[in-house]
Amino acid sequence: MTGWRLLLTRPAEECAALAAQLAEQGVHGSCLPLLEIEPLPETPEQRSLLLELDRYCAVIVVSKPAARQGLERLDRYWPQPPINQRWFSVGAATGQILADYGLHVSWPEGGDDSEALLELPAFSEALQVPSPRVLIMRGDTGRELLAEHLRGQGVAVDYLPLYRRRLPDYACGELPRRVATERLNGLVVSSGQGFEHLYQLAGEAWPELARLPLFVPSPRVAEQACAAGARQVIDCRGASATALLQALQEHQALHG
Repeated sequence: MTGWRLLLTRPAEECAALAAQLAEQGVHGSCLPLLEIEPLPETPEQRSLLLELDRYCAVIVVSKPAARQGLERLDRYWPQPPINQRWFSVGAATGQILADYGLHVSWPEGGDDSEALLELPAFSEALQVPSPRVLIMRGDTGRELLAEHLRGQGVAVDYLPLYRRRLPDYACGELPRRVATERLNGLVVSSGQGFEHLYQLAGEAWPELARLPLFVPSPRVAEQACAAGARQVIDCRGASATALLQALQEHQALHG
């Protein structure tokens, strides 16, 4: 696994933590955060959703920023969270933030994506109530397919947007320069928006960068990357360090 030299693109704090975990396994990680988290101002509509939290049979939290921002709002309006409220996360890292807070939370073990959540028995069980309602805590976009699927089953779905992700400011050519200077041989993105920003920042250098192995967290992002011309897309089936390390282990013979 020591042959890998990866470009890491998560938000700055998460990027540094991932780089440290990879270094313990002999993997070089170069941090170039492509997502900057910007909390959204609270609107009267968002406040109403939070005040009526107990009417939802399930609350889905889609990311670590959503968990952190959501818990800040929860503290503001619910000194004691609704009893028997069922919480769900798309991934283990997000779920652990909620569990550490003391919430009753479940997440799929087999993948960090909407499909895995929909197959989770505990989630199906939570929906077995009259007129089920689900709240999705997220950024300003994302998880539309999850909501569409639930609505197709007769479930009422509301979104609680808590933050937006923006592309930090970088000098022109910074991405290809970093790849060349540090002799990087793989790219890592943790979301569809992360890939969009990678593609945007690559600019005219994308055809060359598209030849590098690209590690993505889900089939949806894999499809997005392939459509943009990425040549070697590796679906880690999760955005965690564990999922990435497993994928690196499985593919090291190709690029070790």
